[in-house]
Amino acid sequence: MIQAIMTEPGKIEFNDVPVPEVKANQIKIKMKSIGVCGSDIHVNHGKHPYTSYPVVQGHEVSAQVVEVGSEVTNVKVGDKVTIQPQVVCGECFPCTHGLYNDCEELKVMGFQTTGMASEYFVVDADKALALPDDMSWEHGALIEPLAVAVHAVRRAGEIKGKKIVVLGGGPIGNLVAQTAKAMGAGDVLISELSPYRLEVARKCGIKTVDARNESLPEAIISHYGKDRADYIFECIGITATINQAIDYARKGSTIVVVGVFGDMATVNMGYVQDHELSLLGSAMYREEDFIEAIQLVREGLIDFDTLITHRVKFRDYKEAYDIIDQQKDKAMKVMIEME
Repeated sequence: MIQAIMTEPGKIEFNDVPVPEVKANQIKIKMKSIGVCGSDIHVNHGKHPYTSYPVVQGHEVSAQVVEVGSEVTNVKVGDKVTIQPQVVCGECFPCTHGLYNDCEELKVMGFQTTGMASEYFVVDADKALALPDDMSWEHGALIEPLAVAVHAVRRAGEIKGKKIVVLGGGPIGNLVAQTAKAMGAGDVLISELSPYRLEVARKCGIKTVDARNESLPEAIISHYGKDRADYIFECIGITATINQAIDYARKGSTIVVVGVFGDMATVNMGYVQDHELSLLGSAMYREEDFIEAIQLVREGLIDFDTLITHRVKFRDYKEAYDIIDQQKDKAMKVMIEME
């Protein structure tokens, strides 16, 4: 099979490698679609703190099952699937208490272990989730980032009827906003600098604040009144926006940190204490988040098509990274087409 290997930052080679044998508890899948995310770009730039080279990327995927091991019962040959890309120890406290997304020895396919950027992939069957027959391959690959959003919204707690502010209109921020709305939030507002991403959010049915030209605290009060938002989701991962979240949160409210911080953030913890804010982290997802994500898409509550801005062929894998570098905010979701 052909496998895309990043041998060093910014360099991808295509090698012909053997297809692994399928063990009793494993499946072989034929890859159909792969999404490129922000963490992949960090690897391409040599700035991901937990990834070394060479590395095979690919963790947002859809695929078709072509072989199953003798002990596999959850999927069958011909099924459409997506894959949970975590590799966990199964023995630490989080793993033994149903919180395997917080595994003490967590590895992620495409970063600390082999990803799925190849024609075929062999994986433990319990990492596969069946997709509806009528779901497109592209939509199937986007279940993974949607599961990130579902997990973040569920971290907040009861969302029905609540007033939500999302900081950041990139793919994850957009999906957090769509998910909050789909799960019953009373109102959702995205704050974003990019005119393009603001327009994408509006096309997805989300109200927006143009952070270049509008005062965010004034916009929050204008939309929600003096009681402001119930929850703020930080989906960028920089010091400025986490401090905005803390500064503009209503006393006693909750901030969910979804953005991945590349640098140490300095925040006003005195303000967090004095205002009795709940500051919650959100890390990846669990199986129940994938199941909920699939259901939201089945019910027509999530707009993926507006987020997909570019498509490239598997042999042009590097072009996907170049598009994101060159087009910046206008490249929302870039999809790798395997066929």
